[in-house]
Amino acid sequence: MSNFNHPPRILFLYGSLRERSYSRLLAEEAARIIEDLGAEVKFFHSHDLPLRGRVEESHPKVQELRELSQWSEGQVWSSPEMHGNITGILKNQIDWIPLSIGSIRPTQGKTLALMQVSGGSQSFNALNTMRILGRWMRMFTIPNQSSVAKAYQEFHEDGRMKDSPYRDRVIDVMEELYKFTMLLRDKVDYLTERYSEKKQKQEKENS
Repeated sequence: MSNFNHPPRILFLYGSLRERSYSRLLAEEAARIIEDLGAEVKFFHSHDLPLRGRVEESHPKVQELRELSQWSEGQVWSSPEMHGNITGILKNQIDWIPLSIGSIRPTQGKTLALMQVSGGSQSFNALNTMRILGRWMRMFTIPNQSSVAKAYQEFHEDGRMKDSPYRDRVIDVMEELYKFTMLLRDKVDYLTERYSEKKQKQEKENS
């Protein structure tokens, strides 16, 4: 009998603090889409998150981020492309989520969807960086992804995304994230079990 009788839990991170942040607007549009599919959604707002290394891990915003990461079964990272890469704002959030907290791995086995916005022509640099980070964080990064070019043209004044092939792709990405999260949620322990970790655990028990 599966214990997963709750909606898939999806956490959204975005990489801009601007009042009209297109990475946030894109994340909010995606959140509405995946909520309509049946997911439970939460956002982390990083306005008061200190730089990694400036404060202790007990800082309230750090604890909030880590608790949300542990709560989530899947995540969505949305970043502007800045100088050909993700923003420091998003990287700082990811840096605060360690690979392990005691025996808990906050991101291992979680699903991940990636999105980026740019002010010019379509690019995939930020997406490529986030895909590397997702692998390093031991997440199941879904194949599909979203890159919105000239993002300032793609949203209405109220923040909703205009109907376009870009929005269609966001729907595709959210559907895929939802499906992968549902398929993997009760198989994560099996899929992430590692021989090397079992060996280390056995050696510790025998020492």
